[in-house]
Amino acid sequence: MSEVTPTTPESRTRDAVQAIAADPSADVIIVGGGINGIATFRDLALQGVKVILVERDDFVAGASSASSHMIHGGIRYLENGEFRLVRESVVERNALVKTAPHYVRPLPTTVPIFSTFSGILSAPLRFLTHKQGKHTERGALLIKVGLVIYDFFSRDGGAVPRHRFHGRARTLSELPALNDRVKYTATYFDASMHDPERLALDVLYDGLDAGDNARAANYLEAVGMGEGGLRVRDRVSGEEFDLTAPVIVNASGPWTDLTNEQLGKPTTFMGGTKGSHIVLDNPELLEATGGREIFFEHEDGRIVLIYPLKGRVMVGTTDLDHDMREPAVCTEEEVDYFFDLVGHVFPDIRVDREQIVYRFSGVRPLPRHDDTQPGFVSRDYRIEEAPAAGRPGTTVLSLVGGKWTTFRALGEQLSDRVLEHLGRSRTRSTQGLMIGGALGYPRTQRARSAWVSDHADGRDHARIDQLLERYGTRAAALIESLDDSDAPLASLPDYSTGEIRYLVETEYVVHLIDVLLRRTSVAFVGKTSLPALRELADVAGDVLGWDAATRDEEVAETARILRERHGVELSEDSVLA
Repeated sequence: MSEVTPTTPESRTRDAVQAIAADPSADVIIVGGGINGIATFRDLALQGVKVILVERDDFVAGASSASSHMIHGGIRYLENGEFRLVRESVVERNALVKTAPHYVRPLPTTVPIFSTFSGILSAPLRFLTHKQGKHTERGALLIKVGLVIYDFFSRDGGAVPRHRFHGRARTLSELPALNDRVKYTATYFDASMHDPERLALDVLYDGLDAGDNARAANYLEAVGMGEGGLRVRDRVSGEEFDLTAPVIVNASGPWTDLTNEQLGKPTTFMGGTKGSHIVLDNPELLEATGGREIFFEHEDGRIVLIYPLKGRVMVGTTDLDHDMREPAVCTEEEVDYFFDLVGHVFPDIRVDREQIVYRFSGVRPLPRHDDTQPGFVSRDYRIEEAPAAGRPGTTVLSLVGGKWTTFRALGEQLSDRVLEHLGRSRTRSTQGLMIGGALGYPRTQRARSAWVSDHADGRDHARIDQLLERYGTRAAALIESLDDSDAPLASLPDYSTGEIRYLVETEYVVHLIDVLLRRTSVAFVGKTSLPALRELADVAGDVLGWDAATRDEEVAETARILRERHGVELSEDSVLA
């Protein structure tokens, strides 16, 4: 990406970097702008702690942007004996349905079952040893036992429905395209997270809104320990300067060991595994899911999912060891694997590569696991502590593990460790605190209609409802910013010039790819084209002061990223990969 310094005052990232450089001291510095670093930032900001967060890429550009879009209790963790994590996960899942209803909603999840007693003898061995011998498919009896235990952990006083079991006849009447060899289905509830990047941004903005004590910047990279403290580099201007704080939190996810190496204290904490997904434009498969996530065990023992989302179907995921020095991409072998598993569940539905509109891959921030098979690696988290290299009196806290569902609880635990080092007490909890656009979010259709009517001010109600769906009640400020010049984009009529302008002005956009992948769902649903990139570059460029050459460079670089990392080949007239 070209290094271009925006010239207009609307560039919030540049303003943030300059403000941090002007006042580089803090109580704590957080390295890593994924969901766990952001959650910790929000928690500390609400305690009044002077906190700086730095992220080398865009916010939520790493592992947090490559999730399965689920907030879940982790039924699989029961087999690993991780009962503490299951309890915490279901509590946090149930809480997020209430505190982030604009992005987190209950999701019926159906498990197709092809045997009755299979796995009963091998399951206790897996539980006791965490080792997988010859794989045996889990049968109905074993799944029933697991769901009874899961219900016990997760029902939240009856707020979450109990699981349901159906036999073959009822199953095929509800899901007629399912493999007719099915004997039973089990349906339970977890939760969907239809816009993880936007939820993370809401958490970030909650922290920034806490006061001047909280500052954050993307494209600001921690590069080592300097004479004055933590050395950071502005990846746009190339400027370097030092930050000082008695506590540094390394929340860089699967890159934790690489970050510690840069900070002068190499570690071997991490052993992340790669998970890939594909997104299909296949109306027949979408209809076959019946609006449910289909969640099942493939013949190799890996858990996979077929998930209706945004009018598309997402299929995932893999669980492969990965070297963090190499980029994570979805391979052709993984695509073949996904097609095989779709054929196993819906054998009469054709899927092929022409239907793929988007691919993505990320690395789970799992702990080092040596000989333990990936499926049995703990999904729990821990905090490692060590003195900073060459900085007496400075402590580095490294986060090992963590997942989307438990971000609030994890952030609270990390914050408590920071507060302990600072000799300060917690002043408030984030438990039950509404997140971003959830504040005042209408929970009934009547309330939603009233909100839309109150904010329409003569505009089309369907458009206002669309903005409410995308941004929660934060849409109110966006709507207020729209003027008479606002018009639908020619190449993306679901978005408007004023909407994109507002996102670029207020949401720390630095590059065009930030808009495509993390401020909107344009790439995910397969609506990218070269005309769309040019039109978006013109809107963003008007805000950020890009000249014609820079706009062309941004379009070219975005097209390269989409092609190499997400399998999207752009053309002048097609919006499909």
